[in-house]
Amino acid sequence: MSQGISDERVAIVTAGGSGMGAAAARKLAADGFQVAILSSSGKGEALAASLGGLGVTGSNRSTEDLARLVEGTMARWGRVDVLVNSAGHGPKGPLLDLTDEDWTRGMEVYFLNVVRPTRLVTPIMQRQGGGTIINISTFAAFEPDQAFPTSGVFRSGLAAFTKLFSDRYAPDNIRMNNILPGFVDSLPEKPGIRDRIPMGRYGREDEIAAVVSFLASVGAGYITGQNLRVDGGITRSV
Repeated sequence: MSQGISDERVAIVTAGGSGMGAAAARKLAADGFQVAILSSSGKGEALAASLGGLGVTGSNRSTEDLARLVEGTMARWGRVDVLVNSAGHGPKGPLLDLTDEDWTRGMEVYFLNVVRPTRLVTPIMQRQGGGTIINISTFAAFEPDQAFPTSGVFRSGLAAFTKLFSDRYAPDNIRMNNILPGFVDSLPEKPGIRDRIPMGRYGREDEIAAVVSFLASVGAGYITGQNLRVDGGITRSV
């Protein structure tokens, strides 16, 4: 049963059952947010339960599952202040070996994973006077890496979408930004990777979560349309 619009701050995290998404959910909960988590594995439901939040088992590739997530959040708390869009893993392989189906799946995993929930929460944020959307992207969005072809291509497109969205909805006090993580300890280390990183180490999930926390805070209220590199110095911007 709906409780109406509450005074609590509420965050939705998609693909939040493990890795950077789960770390972001834990950090936002520690910051005082009520959290709703979508995960395909069931881990999101367990994490949400441990945090006193709402968990939905489903896919961010499913409009029906995303609708259940947003509707459940609204029924419980009546608002959405933050949307964090995390992602699973799309197809990899030699560039021209990727099939049309691989590229289509990459678009689903790395681009439409943002567009679909953004469509659902934007009208809510407009009605309540603002909100922020944070997308966990990749360091390879602007300097693509042969190891992550579909991620690089579609997250480059995500950067363009973010600029378009930010221009359109800034007057409604709705912000959107991308975090561009480098190699993070949510995945096993591979030989030779450390040599590519000026800081000489993998990043930590909690370091990415801390950036999510900042972008969700009042202190980041004048930041929108940006791509924040959190990669230990692998890439540079002018």
